[in-house]
Parts: sequence; structure tokens; C-alpha cells
Amino acid sequence: MSDDKGEQERGDDGVLAEAEITGVQNETLIQTRREQICDAALELFLEKGFASTTIRDICARSGVNQASIYDYIANKNDILRRLLNQLWFRKDVSPLPELLAEDRSLEDIFTEYFREVWDKKRKGTLLIYRSVPHLQAEDRQAMRKRDRALIEDLVAQLRRRAGLQQEDARLEVMANLLVFLSAFGPMRDWLTRHIDDELVLKTVVAGAAAMVRQVISDIEDD
Repeated sequence: MSDDKGEQERGDDGVLAEAEITGVQNETLIQTRREQICDAALELFLEKGFASTTIRDICARSGVNQASIYDYIANKNDILRRLLNQLWFRKDVSPLPELLAEDRSLEDIFTEYFREVWDKKRKGTLLIYRSVPHLQAEDRQAMRKRDRALIEDLVAQLRRRAGLQQEDARLEVMANLLVFLSAFGPMRDWLTRHIDDELVLKTVVAGAAAMVRQVISDIEDD
């Protein structure tokens, strides 16, 4: 059972349920304050981590009074859900299975996909890797369900491109690896940034395409 203040609702645009709070009627004010709160919380979650960030910290960084912050959000978990819906589940990045359905080379598809994900979902990727241990059980379940569907769609597209009829566990392993690679660019922010981004992209794309072809070749040879 959720500990959120206020009821939760799953909107059409979001994957994780956000709290429905009706204390303030001014929609413009609600939007403005939530943006302030979420922007400040994102900075703090990435700097200090979710567990170490307090509502007091978020109020101080955002300029929203602690006495009124709950007029706009339910709690830290509600803020995290809103951020993940905005940054991780954003709609302006084409899913990899959708791109694989197109009649283009693996190199072209992977170049477009990794560039888009590494650019537009960079902060979302960093946030999800830092916050997964602190997600509520229902949120982890929702994300697991979405990830499972993504892997299944990826496997189906890999099978289609290879002209394979039979199922093979190696395609599922390959699909999981492609998902992990989508986080590689953003995760470099925590490691080293001395290598040019385009060089990293070309190298990852070449490796991913070669691995996919090799796995398909191995399956065909068995």
C-alpha cells in the first residue's frame, strides 16, 4: 500500500503513478511550483543521492516554502515518480524495437538510437541508476513489467531481421545487452569524459552491430 499523501493516478502520459493533489486550484501555479520542486530535487538526487536528500533540502534549493510544498507533491517518492516519468519515460526518443522494424542497417539504427538516448535521456539514466534501490514496490513492479515488454519486443525484432522462426535464449541475452549499452554514454559522466563522444558512439555502434550479427550467425549454424 502506498504511503503517498493524496490519491495516486496513472495518467496517459506517465508510467509511474503520480499523486493527485487537489489543495491548490490554480493550475499555472501548480505547474510552476512542481517544476521548481522537481528541478531542485533532480539536482540534489544526482548530487547527494535520493536517500540523503531531505524535503528540507529540496525546499531550500527550490525556494518553495516547506509549509506549502505538500500542496504540490505528496512526498519524495512522488517527486521521484514525476521525474522518472519526465526523464526516463519521455516520448521523444523512438524505442529500439520500433527502429529495428525499419529497413535500415544495424549501424544506422544503433547510431540514431544511442545518440538520441545518450543525449535526451542522459539525466534520466543517471537518476534511475541512483534511485532504483529506493523505489516503492509498486514502482519497481511497473518498471519491471515495462522492461520485460521491451526485451520481448527486441527479441521479436531481432528474430524477424534474422529470419529466424525458432526461439533462442541467446537473442534474449543480446536484447538485454543492447538495453545495458543504452546507459553506457550517460554512465561515463561518473567515470571519464576525456574520450570524444562521437568516437565513443561509433565504437559502441560497431561493437553492438557486430555482436548482433555474430549471435545470429551462431544460431543459424546450430
